[in-house]
Amino acid sequence: MDHFEVRDYDAAGRIGELRVPRAGVTVETPALLPVINPHLRTVTPRALERDFGAEILITNSYILYNSDKYRERALSEGLHDLYDFSGAIMTDSGSFQLAEYGDIDVDTPEILSFQRDIGSDIATPVDIPTSPTASREQAERELDETQTALETAAGVDTGDMLVNAPIQGATYPDLRERAADHAYGTGLDVFPVGAVVPLLNDYRYAEMVDIVAAAKRGLGADAPVHLFGAGHPMMFALAAAAGCDLFDSAAYALYARDDRYLTVRGTEHLADLEYLPCSCPICTDHTPSGLAAHGDDRREELLARHNLHVTYAEIRRVKQAIRQGNLLELVEERARAHPAMTDGYRALLDHAEQLERTDPTRKSTFFHVSAESARRPAVGRHHDRLDRFAVDADTVLLTEGGNNDRFDETWRLKPPFGPFPRGLSKTYPLTAQVPNRPSRPAYEAAAEGVDRLVAANPDVEFTVGHFGWPASALDHLPERVDRIDLSEEDGG
Repeated sequence: MDHFEVRDYDAAGRIGELRVPRAGVTVETPALLPVINPHLRTVTPRALERDFGAEILITNSYILYNSDKYRERALSEGLHDLYDFSGAIMTDSGSFQLAEYGDIDVDTPEILSFQRDIGSDIATPVDIPTSPTASREQAERELDETQTALETAAGVDTGDMLVNAPIQGATYPDLRERAADHAYGTGLDVFPVGAVVPLLNDYRYAEMVDIVAAAKRGLGADAPVHLFGAGHPMMFALAAAAGCDLFDSAAYALYARDDRYLTVRGTEHLADLEYLPCSCPICTDHTPSGLAAHGDDRREELLARHNLHVTYAEIRRVKQAIRQGNLLELVEERARAHPAMTDGYRALLDHAEQLERTDPTRKSTFFHVSAESARRPAVGRHHDRLDRFAVDADTVLLTEGGNNDRFDETWRLKPPFGPFPRGLSKTYPLTAQVPNRPSRPAYEAAAEGVDRLVAANPDVEFTVGHFGWPASALDHLPERVDRIDLSEEDGG
């Protein structure tokens, strides 16, 4: 696709450029699209652009379509003048209302034409957002309807307006993959993973990751992916690492309306705070009691602004992590904020082989900070390469200690990677920072690396010199490998 270009990768996360021809702008991704309700503008689009650097936003064309107040103005003035916003504007179609109320009075050709006429830059057809609780039969039936809508959308004259191709399929990964493959084949432009809001509201991050991973398998590498309804900054790093490029947030305003205060670790109620744990302009100028003392409208605006500061800061943090090659370290940090985030991270690592395809082979230092670190793509890549290492010796010591002249060769042994020639000690990821007390899975992963090397070299005699490895790791070693517990030899 000639409108999306990837500049940097880390895991499946990426920094890209989404060219939006109708707006005449290029949006850097990952990007946040604040949701604008034309009837409830807690923070104006102009302020989003001026004060927060918003390059793109999303609004609901179906609300405008049915609005006595705004329909004719949108048609006569165009969205950009109506909202006083010079960036890109994406419009939704009314599918949310369809999911909520069961019916809407517009079809795909009509709503796409309306979106074109009001000056939308990225439009959306009427897809069917299938509930995560749907049976497979319902999910398949509604997916067929969505696919028909996408095919219809591909035939509508939309000029240089980009068009979304939503990916449905409920919680069935094979349906999501099939839906993504079909959507990509339509020639449409942006690929939202739809109907995930119920999962996110219930903190079902592991299922969200599985859905995104399935959709990514069906899409080309040049397909920009939008995670519809993903507005909480706590999960941006996780979703970006899974391969999402765009996020839309109504949370900044909805939470503010309920006196809720966003952080990257979760959500707090203003009444429960004695301090404001943030250095944004709102928090440096106020105390919790000072915020609470404002009238409803002003308090709501101030909280919404704080929520936006936190949200945009996390998007920038994710971008910097991708650029530096430590996105998974950021995901690990966020995974400690909530058990559901830990589940999401573990689900992400279930797809390590898929992530490895785009994970750079050279980047910043690998930090082993949790049991999950042993499952990262870099570890699996190292194990795969062990099959190709030539061992030109009869006896080899694989050790956490120093060289030993009793053997023809001495290789280093480092959890979670396992064995490697000493000459590679200063190459990524073997420069990893590993705690003095690695996790049990790290030892077990190192033992799996030994097993790979031994299997590839059946005529070589291997000995493992370790410092008190747990029994579960020693049990992973091939029977023909000798073991030396160096902690016992040292009197430890």
